[in-house]
Amino acid sequence: MQTSCVAPDKKDLGRALCIVTGASKGFGRTIAKEISLLLKPRSVLVLAARSCEKLQELKADLDSSGAGREGLVTCCVVADLATNEGVGSVISAAKEFSIKDMDNLILINNAASLGDVSRYTQSFTNMAEVDSYLSFNVSSALSLTASLLQAFPQQQGLRRCIVNVSSLCALKPFPSWVLYCTGKAAREMMFRVLAEEEPDIRVLSYSPGPMDTDMQIVARDTTADLTVKKSFVSLLNQGQLITCEASCAKLLKVLLEDSYLSGAHLDFYEL
Repeated sequence: MQTSCVAPDKKDLGRALCIVTGASKGFGRTIAKEISLLLKPRSVLVLAARSCEKLQELKADLDSSGAGREGLVTCCVVADLATNEGVGSVISAAKEFSIKDMDNLILINNAASLGDVSRYTQSFTNMAEVDSYLSFNVSSALSLTASLLQAFPQQQGLRRCIVNVSSLCALKPFPSWVLYCTGKAAREMMFRVLAEEEPDIRVLSYSPGPMDTDMQIVARDTTADLTVKKSFVSLLNQGQLITCEASCAKLLKVLLEDSYLSGAHLDFYEL
């Protein structure tokens, strides 16, 4: 296991440039709000998503919340990460800020979509449909991560951390979820390779568990496989869905302790 870069009793993430994709709602929005409380003054929080309105609402919440966020610079980037232009706009926004004297560069690859779960694998004969899904869910994460690491190469005193918001679906097949499972599995291996290639970079795949989000509603309503569908309905009926806040708290605890093996997959239920 790699040596920890942050003391076990660390209470904040120091001064950082932090980028959160898919920040406008759900887990991404919660990450943005909670991680902002752990950033020292003169830190920069870059929030990327497709919805301008929801990003501005989040920025207003952060700006008005007061304690714990003094001196935080918040930058909103409206971007479609399935395109080169979208990825480029996030990198351009990040490069507007100097990382001199910063402690951390953090990228939270949260943006993702469920895909069409109302059909089974043999129905996906349209390559353009599959390519479109993979472009947003896989290619964009690789391109954004690679571009950021090139823009901000290794330097003395700077800890670079890449977080992949993963899923149990990266490890286990869910019938009628072929797009989602494929995308999550591809991202998982992508970041494991990065960890092997770049030992100075801290890489984490975090599975947040079944959270009470809009994606859960779509899963319950449209999943074709009845066994999978019933499992999600059961989680709701038994009150077992996880709040975004509870899952985010575990992720941030892991980042603060910084004792995980780089490239590891950590699950909410294992922490």
